[in-house]
Amino acid sequence: MSLTKTERAIIVSMWGKIATQADTIGTETLERLFLSYPQTKTYFPHFDLHAGSAQLRAHGSKVVAAVGDAVKSIDNIAGALAKLSELHAYILRVDPVNFKLLSHCLLVTVAARFPADFTAEAHAAWDKFMSVVSSVLTEKYR
Repeated sequence: MSLTKTERAIIVSMWGKIATQADTIGTETLERLFLSYPQTKTYFPHFDLHAGSAQLRAHGSKVVAAVGDAVKSIDNIAGALAKLSELHAYILRVDPVNFKLLSHCLLVTVAARFPADFTAEAHAAWDKFMSVVSSVLTEKYR
């Protein structure tokens, strides 16, 4: 699945706004993930998963930074996320369905933070982009 020029422009444009709130968005995305899909907590037994904890904020920052890497390398998302894919597949052994759940939570968070910018066209572009990201992250599982 490839992104059109228009979709790429929407992703890059919105990323400029998202990046200014990356830490907050990352934390909120993980909080939403753990509340909506509590089974995902099993990968973080060593984390303090209380809202706003330092570990949650730190990991949320990493998650959004990885999305930022994908945006910056929008023409080579697979290359940008290759090491992350290997880490999650071979070392952390994360169930690949969790990438889709996380993507959904990120979309909801972005929509809540930027309602005027998250038009139907933007939603479709971001949904497609995050599907590509999820697919790339699960590549090593195949």
